[in-house]
Amino acid sequence: MSMADTVLKAEKISRQVSSPEGTLTILAQVDLAIAAGETVAIVGPSGAGKSTLLALLAGLDEPSSGQVWLNGAELTALDEDGRAAVRARHVGFVFQSFHLVPSLTAIENVMLPLELAGLPNAREAGAEVLAKVNLSPRREHYPRQLSGGEQQRVAIARAFVTSPAVLFADEPTGNLDAATGERIIDLLFELNRAAHTTLVVVTHDQAIAQRCGRIIRIEAGRIVS
Repeated sequence: MSMADTVLKAEKISRQVSSPEGTLTILAQVDLAIAAGETVAIVGPSGAGKSTLLALLAGLDEPSSGQVWLNGAELTALDEDGRAAVRARHVGFVFQSFHLVPSLTAIENVMLPLELAGLPNAREAGAEVLAKVNLSPRREHYPRQLSGGEQQRVAIARAFVTSPAVLFADEPTGNLDAATGERIIDLLFELNRAAHTTLVVVTHDQAIAQRCGRIIRIEAGRIVS
């Protein structure tokens, strides 16, 4: 895989934290390359380091050692403001707990990343992507007025509204019942295909993992397959 094809690259990244028992290694010497347009599942037991790896790849956290590149930008050479700017331009997020702003309506939540980036026509773009997730009738509702599945659809719309190069999803169905979760995953993959986005999903759900083009398994902070 050439660097031109690679949208995410990690070289020998490790993450250690201090604990009462001493230094704890969460990730150890991880190498990884993900091509533009790939769908990748990161799987493994609880505590294996999956969410930590996602946070490092997305520039939400810094590795203790090693380097990370996202869409050509070396995240590990940037300060927090620099990493935030790269995320704003190139990254979308879908989390288990939705992370909607409770004081904003559905459409205002979707508009938020566009407004933060200073992009024009935020309301029109927000309305268009809410229509794609079948929430036009609910766009003036607040998160507390929406079901869990509806809140996650708003979160997915917000993630896609900036046309990100990479979409990170961390246990996107973790707070949903099985039937709602299946509909959310169908929607996520459908929008991803249409947008040609690179999708990186942390999941315990083997059915979700099997829908991805590649499965990366982590155990005890190391990639094992």
